Amino acid sequence: MVLRREPTARQMRLGIELRRLREGAGLTTIEAAALLGANRVQITQIESGLAGVSEERLRRLASHYACADGEFIDALAAMATDRSRGWWEEYRGLLPTSFLDLSELNHHAVFRRDVAILHVPGLLQTEAYARGVFSARVPELTPEELEVRVQHRMAGQKIDFPYELVIHEAALRIRVGDRAASKAQLAKLLDLSEADDTSVRVIPFDLDGFGRAASTMTYVGGPVPKLDTVVRDVPHGSAFIDCEAQLAAFRTRFRKVEGVSLDPGRSREFINRLAKEL
Repeated sequence: MVLRREPTARQMRLGIELRRLREGAGLTTIEAAALLGANRVQITQIESGLAGVSEERLRRLASHYACADGEFIDALAAMATDRSRGWWEEYRGLLPTSFLDLSELNHHAVFRRDVAILHVPGLLQTEAYARGVFSARVPELTPEELEVRVQHRMAGQKIDFPYELVIHEAALRIRVGDRAASKAQLAKLLDLSEADDTSVRVIPFDLDGFGRAASTMTYVGGPVPKLDTVVRDVPHGSAFIDCEAQLAAFRTRFRKVEGVSLDPGRSREFINRLAKEL
């Protein structure tokens, strides 16, 4: 068995879910290994994402773990047998792993919801805006590093899933670049908000209830709710949250934030008004 040197977040998630099933069944790694005729080290490697697992073995484990959720098992089997190489792999070794993991997450997303406070989300940024965001990084990126990040961001902007964005007025007003770049970014936001599967809602400064939207978050829907993921920014990259209790809390939080925002029509009027001010 060839071990992975650097498992992706998706590969680690598969292992995490198998570990949760095993622990829920009250079995040790030694007991789980005996059910497969393997050893505990192999089970540990699978659960850490360092080793893959065949669909047949995965389904045997799920059966031994008394998991009766067929839809969930099918989703795990699809993750285990996916051998596709995504476009983001060409950036491996050039970008931090968290950039690639988020690209992979988006590629497999069933839906996505964002709450944005200070910046327009990367999924909707213009090239000039993205360049401004990355140029402000401390420590400063080299010209080569900057170009790679901008290229990667532009390459990952395909939205082929339902997308909901709640964005604060601060993110719309902050000039990441110059006036022209800000105006172009608002124009792109307006254009994308007209898509059938895209909803953009604005929280103006003077709207009550903003306390519920105190920080940025990205909620990415998986094939089943148990495989949803929340992505939060941390000082050295991104944190991927997959605990079911926390996912439920973030679902509630998003709906509360959405509830105090302007509806999509009034939001477009608001953004259009800001664009005209520029």
